Amino acid sequence: MTTSELTSKNYKRIFYLNTVLSIPLFIIFAWPYVEFSHFLDIKTIIYYPGAILFAFPFMLTLLHGYVTLALGSVHRHHYYEWLQDHPLTYGLLFHPVFTRTRFRLVVFAVSVIMFIVGALI
Repeated sequence: MTTSELTSKNYKRIFYLNTVLSIPLFIIFAWPYVEFSHFLDIKTIIYYPGAILFAFPFMLTLLHGYVTLALGSVHRHHYYEWLQDHPLTYGLLFHPVFTRTRFRLVVFAVSVIMFIVGALI
């Protein structure tokens, strides 16, 4: 292949695919949390934010994996730098902390804590 993957056109394609994939992934990962919350009669005010926090790290992990597959682990930082260079368009909802495993684990832990607290109330 004579062309590089590190082009603005390829970054836009990755962005559009990530955008299209984010909603179905979010729904797929949020519904088990909601179903278990209904089963345990957890209040709505607790389980909706908990479901959002539960689905968010899984969705981010899969989208981060897609970027890694598309560009390679050595070059994915170029895509994230490109997102930061376009803060009012493509990088609007992007923050560098989203790529950190520690952040995703903390968000997951908060959702589990919310689930446990909601079950105990």
